[in-house]
Amino acid sequence: MNILFLRHSAGFEHSYLPDAEVACKQIGAAQGWKVQTTHHLQRISRESLAKLDLLVFATTGNLDFDDEQKRAVIDFVRDGKAFLGIHNATDTGYDWPEYGEMLGGYFSGHPWHQEVGVIVEDTEHPATRMLGEHFRVTDEIYTFKNWDRDKTRVLMRIDNDSVDLEKGNREDHDYALGWCHEYGAGRVMYTALGHPDALWHEDWFRQHILGCMRWALRLED
Repeated sequence: MNILFLRHSAGFEHSYLPDAEVACKQIGAAQGWKVQTTHHLQRISRESLAKLDLLVFATTGNLDFDDEQKRAVIDFVRDGKAFLGIHNATDTGYDWPEYGEMLGGYFSGHPWHQEVGVIVEDTEHPATRMLGEHFRVTDEIYTFKNWDRDKTRVLMRIDNDSVDLEKGNREDHDYALGWCHEYGAGRVMYTALGHPDALWHEDWFRQHILGCMRWALRLED
């Protein structure tokens, strides 16, 4: 498997990114996969994507892609390949509506940066089966706009009893933290976790990221 991890920051620069690069390379090496990382947007082209199986975004802000690069990314997934968005991958591409539609939503705020309870809705999924039915994590908790659970497969959500809902910004109080879906002939996976540097050194979190990759790559269902 050939994987490219794009960690371009056109907005806020997350401190976890170097840890994530190393972790993803180590995860890939253990599976016999080739994982490359870059912050250069010019690495994304129709020609380069043709050599990949999985594209990973950990980006912020409006990416300075030209129209052909944008079409190439969407076609890459739609034509049968895999995409994984990590944490701030929803906090990007606001001027690129096809991206938001593909991923399933956009960042709408992070009202909670604390330990929260997480309810695992799908305990059989390869990305969440190591988490049990409920776990606790300290993270920067995102909320989302242009997101609808009817359009995706929700894997985990905030336990609303563990946060002050008055700080939230969704009328339905439906705060997912991970989801996945088919997009055309391809697969899209998103995890909202990953802001703390230390998480990338936790075995359970690395298993979670591996499960995200394996599902997106159709190695597991």
